[in-house]
Amino acid sequence: MDSLNGLTALRVSSADQLNWDDRCDLLVVGFGGAGACAAIEAASRGLAVLALDRFEGGGATALSGGVVYAGGGTPYQRQAGYEDSSEAMFNYLRREVGEAVSSQTLRSFCEGSAEQLAWLERQGVAFESSVPPHKTSYPSDQYYLYYSGNEAVPAYAAVAKPAPRGHRTKGPGMSGASLFAPLKASALRHGARLRSQCEVRRLVLDTRDQVLGVEAWQLPPGSRAARQHARLSRWASAIHMYAPALADRLRARLRRIEQTSAERQLIRAEQGVLLSSGGFIFNRGWVRQHAPQYLAGLPLGTTGCNGSGIALGQSAGGSVARMDKVSAWRFINPPLAWARGLIVNARGQRYANEEIYGATLGHAMVEEQDGRAILILNRALVREALRQVGPGKVWQFQRLPVLLNLLFNARRSNSLTRLAKRCGLPVEALRQSVEAYSRAARGEAVDTFGKSQAMLADMDQGPWYALDLSFASRLFPCPVITLGGLKVCELSGQVLDHAGQPIRGLYSAGRNAVGVASNLYVSGLSLADCIYSGRRAAAHLADQVALQTTRSGEQQCNV
Repeated sequence: MDSLNGLTALRVSSADQLNWDDRCDLLVVGFGGAGACAAIEAASRGLAVLALDRFEGGGATALSGGVVYAGGGTPYQRQAGYEDSSEAMFNYLRREVGEAVSSQTLRSFCEGSAEQLAWLERQGVAFESSVPPHKTSYPSDQYYLYYSGNEAVPAYAAVAKPAPRGHRTKGPGMSGASLFAPLKASALRHGARLRSQCEVRRLVLDTRDQVLGVEAWQLPPGSRAARQHARLSRWASAIHMYAPALADRLRARLRRIEQTSAERQLIRAEQGVLLSSGGFIFNRGWVRQHAPQYLAGLPLGTTGCNGSGIALGQSAGGSVARMDKVSAWRFINPPLAWARGLIVNARGQRYANEEIYGATLGHAMVEEQDGRAILILNRALVREALRQVGPGKVWQFQRLPVLLNLLFNARRSNSLTRLAKRCGLPVEALRQSVEAYSRAARGEAVDTFGKSQAMLADMDQGPWYALDLSFASRLFPCPVITLGGLKVCELSGQVLDHAGQPIRGLYSAGRNAVGVASNLYVSGLSLADCIYSGRRAAAHLADQVALQTTRSGEQQCNV
């Protein structure tokens, strides 16, 4: 799919007009977290499910940290000694979710959270109750339950009793693979079929705008082209974080393989099509159109996060929303010492509580401060930071940026005046920011941004260091993901047209659609929404099929 703008559907008068190569009840387009959960739900209810994936399946879910946001009193929260309620979870998430979904939908999400975790366990996903001793962006292999958002930050804790709700999947390393593997196995065990290296390029619609199926293009299984495609895909994913330009060249090569070697397949979806192929962060044209201020960020996800599912939905008349919502991740913890410093903007003024969640800090940096974030530390904090990222204490992806920035991106001075001049900051503004911060750390004043007392540090003693961690930093790339997508009915997951009416036979889930995670990002919330929205769509479709069967049976009895 070279260009997603102006994508057109294949229109026919009826399904009988085409010679279909395959058939199913539910056709899942994109077999990541949302698609796999939808496949399990539908297949377990007796529907014939076929899933198509442009690659091998897994998508961004398999590459993620495998964190599922869950609360309301899960077994792991209780084992760790924390009390939680769905009401507290709702009150916290209302601040993060905003108006992305209705209060009724958010409440449903929260009230069903513990059951959703239990459902995942029934599919073979494992969790644990071990909690890290300090706030972190992602815990080590010793810990699997943590505060994954702003829950414990004073301003948020004042409106909702805090509890750790980040349930990291039990497994070594980044746990996304440990989450997706049992979901895939469960879907196949329930009878769902999977066609990999199969890309949907067009929806098939009839004259009444009902979705009948798809036109897909699949690489011949086991062929040389399929092997080359799989190899290039793995390489692109492996090197993207370190050499994105080279990864883009590999993606161009695998695209040429798809264009020259894939074979056309027409697949009939008797009951419905679910679009669940991710967001659009790799579609640079769309990012430039909808959220140009985020172009300097490092796209986070997989090659398939190019908006193809969103474009397919639009080709059937689907409407989109919140396409300008992009999440930038400026994590400064670990090391904890960095979060005890202060961040200023280009005017030398502090603008946030540095202990807030990295996506919240990234949002303020990009949306309110023109992308600027300059971290001010003193020698005591620098030494503390180096101890905290020592061997075996944090992940390599957490350690490396710290060391690189302290070595090559730190300006040092024994005078705040000289430090300000070296950084191009207003001298008096920086001095006032540091002095006010130190007074709060000593208990002589209340911190302007409500930072926890334990997270403050007296900065009166130099020398001082300034690290430019701004959005466009080359030594500290800022990952970004998209949060908007197709508008869907919040009761069914059906794609809505521009008049707000459901398009018959078309559903969407995960980051392909607007959902709970479509405002501000919280670790684990996107995966939890994928599970919730995927199951919701499949359940609605299965209920509709059951209702049709019941009505048909009643009519036969009446005859």
